[in-house]
Amino acid sequence: MTETTVTKHEQAMSDYLALWHGEFSKIDVLSDSFVAYEPSAPGGEVRGPDAFEAYVRQLRTAFPDFTITPEAALEGEEIVMTEWTGTGTHEGEFNGLSPTGRTFEHRGMSKFVIEDGEIQEERMYYDPREIAEQLGFLEE
Repeated sequence: MTETTVTKHEQAMSDYLALWHGEFSKIDVLSDSFVAYEPSAPGGEVRGPDAFEAYVRQLRTAFPDFTITPEAALEGEEIVMTEWTGTGTHEGEFNGLSPTGRTFEHRGMSKFVIEDGEIQEERMYYDPREIAEQLGFLEE
């Protein structure tokens, strides 16, 4: 028999991943003061649940098959660090860039602050130039 370990922040992290994958009913996992430090967002950050939902909707319109696959995580009392891979196909306009039909795959890391089951903050660490190169916007 296999033993399953449930971590303190497992539900919040699962709901957040579902939100990125288009399950907008999971928006309540974000605190009212939520902020995402996201290198690909205009100004490098997204503040508040409503703005975050709008950002993810725009991203999913441009990359309908956008997927984040978590690969490893470390969890503390209020901090979760996770490595992930993001993939998608550029089928719609994003940040003023016309669709290319090309796909991307990149790796990154995120640091989350979680209090009382709500995500307060996410800091994403990845190189957006890697995505731009794969989509054909920069010379490789």
